Amino acid sequence: MRPAVVRVTAADSRLVDLAQFASQTKFRTRKLYKLMRNMLFCLPAETSHTVALRAMDMAYATRLSGLLAPSVSSLKCPTTVMGIEFPNPVGLAAGLDKNADHIDALAALGFGFIEVGTLTPLAQPGNPKPRLFRLAAQQAIINRMGFNNKGIDYALERIRSSRFRGVLGINIGKNFSTPVERAADDYLICMRKAYPCASYIVVNLSSPNTPGLRSLQFGEELRSLLLRLKEEQGMLAAQYRKHVPLVVKIAPDLTPAEIDLIAVALLENGIEGVIATNTTLDRSGVQDSPLKDQAGGLSGAPLRDKSTEVIRHLCQTLAGRIPVIGVGGVSSGADAAEKLAAGAVLVQIYTGFIYSGPDLIADSVKAAIAYRESQA
Repeated sequence: MRPAVVRVTAADSRLVDLAQFASQTKFRTRKLYKLMRNMLFCLPAETSHTVALRAMDMAYATRLSGLLAPSVSSLKCPTTVMGIEFPNPVGLAAGLDKNADHIDALAALGFGFIEVGTLTPLAQPGNPKPRLFRLAAQQAIINRMGFNNKGIDYALERIRSSRFRGVLGINIGKNFSTPVERAADDYLICMRKAYPCASYIVVNLSSPNTPGLRSLQFGEELRSLLLRLKEEQGMLAAQYRKHVPLVVKIAPDLTPAEIDLIAVALLENGIEGVIATNTTLDRSGVQDSPLKDQAGGLSGAPLRDKSTEVIRHLCQTLAGRIPVIGVGGVSSGADAAEKLAAGAVLVQIYTGFIYSGPDLIADSVKAAIAYRESQA
């Protein structure tokens, strides 16, 4: 299958020229990424996000990805979770590649798994711009994107046309216009379509940017939704003769009692995995930022401790019966190891990747190896 055509803009060309210059002068990848990041941070946040992804596509198409990231292939850390073998336990969280447009380029950087989305049944524009804000001093981001995506049908076409054959998570949600009481219909539509292409499917119940969505994490609404999804999973497994695990993504803004209730519902319904956590509404870690009052979910370094505490409590409650994927504030290898020590079996990165660059992947894999060896 022929790869998609990559259109080159002036900004793309400048970034590729910089990568070629780096190869001639033997710059280390950290220094190269810092130079590129400084260029990108001169642009509005959402624009720089788009340009950065296009630059990664260009690097991949011109076989320069190795200049952006240290090799991870030599770091052996296979991890089997939910019956899936992950080449390493460090993955890309959903949100960075919503529409699955950049899977091949991202995978070339060394991620052990890629998660795309959040995807909805119908395309939707998301919330009005500006809706993405960098808090550079705190290594954080506030976003109120609102599940902007081109719809699940578009993303699945991109997945089928990619060369990637690794572990792929597909993160699904409901359309903004769908009432919360009918949210299950949207999740079922997406699940049926995603099932043939997914290694696992993530049910996103925890974005703070879709009104009413987080209410689905609790009580009878949660149990009813999970029951319908599990029934559908059984029928799809028989149809496609393969089992695709269901994973639920939860918020960090939960009390211990709420975490316990969610854990009971996940166990009762046979959910195979849980991702902890999504972004937070808490601003206690960014009070010095002039952007602290922007609406939306906060991610990055200030989320680290809150996310880790949720992971620790959740893992204690689940007692190993459901694996936990840890995400939130991973900005270094030490942060990744901290998530593993709290009980997570896999970790995901997103905001830390934006601030630290692809070296964070290798640093996190090395930290996972060291942690595993320390526990042997």
